[in-house]
Amino acid sequence: TFATFFKNSFIVVLIYTVGAVLSSAFIAYGFARMEFAGKKFWFACMIATLMLPQEVIMVPQYIVFQWLGWVNTFLPLTVPSFFGITFFIFMLVQFMRSIPAELDNAAKIDGCNSFMIFYRIVLPLTLPGLMTAAIFAFYWHWQDFIGPLLYLSRPELYTVSLALKMFSDPDTSSNWGGMIAMSVLSLVPVIVIFFCFQRYIVEGITAGGVKG
Repeated sequence: TFATFFKNSFIVVLIYTVGAVLSSAFIAYGFARMEFAGKKFWFACMIATLMLPQEVIMVPQYIVFQWLGWVNTFLPLTVPSFFGITFFIFMLVQFMRSIPAELDNAAKIDGCNSFMIFYRIVLPLTLPGLMTAAIFAFYWHWQDFIGPLLYLSRPELYTVSLALKMFSDPDTSSNWGGMIAMSVLSLVPVIVIFFCFQRYIVEGITAGGVKG
């Protein structure tokens, strides 16, 4: 039933969102607040990956995940998010660079280490950016079709976007009524998320674009 497909989608999307936001925040903190050898070079390499089309890395990723035995599991759809998402890293770096460095120095005088500064000062001040990244991650992965199509072949593991395809049967006839009905229901989580957290989207965009 579609209850199973919705459950699968929520499991995949929630794990992906948590992994993407947390890992991107950690990496962004390193680029924004720490000094290390080759910092500008590695940041440029990371930004360059934004220009790589998804089709370029699709086949190598599939080969790696097949070798690991992850095909027909949720792992290929969730684990990569724990290594950071380039767009979110870039966005959060801009947030963290706008935080005055004096706050870090004051925290160090009070005995805070780098992790405590990140947890107690940087994360709360970048909350609009974190919420914006979480909303975008939820939106993008909820509507993902290619990923589940590549890695999931067992119907009991299908997500909503992939399950909608089952209403279409070119050999006989397509159940357009059922497809439209479930398509509308699949939009409900997206609409709810938008209305509940729309103020964070506005705050995230304005806070990231205004410096001073």
